[in-house]
Amino acid sequence: MAERFIPYEKLSPKERRKIDAKRRRSWDGLSPVTRAVPNGKAYSRKVKHKNREYL
Repeated sequence: MAERFIPYEKLSPKERRKIDAKRRRSWDGLSPVTRAVPNGKAYSRKVKHKNREYL
């Protein structure tokens, strides 16, 4: 016999967790942090060669 449809709200917490775990995805090496591409035209104030000693 086929499984009967039970609304999500009426499922037990254990069954809900099983369904939720199936729906979730992993980041698989992706960082969820938003990254911005640096503007090539902007003036950079960083010192290029901080520890370089000139002779």
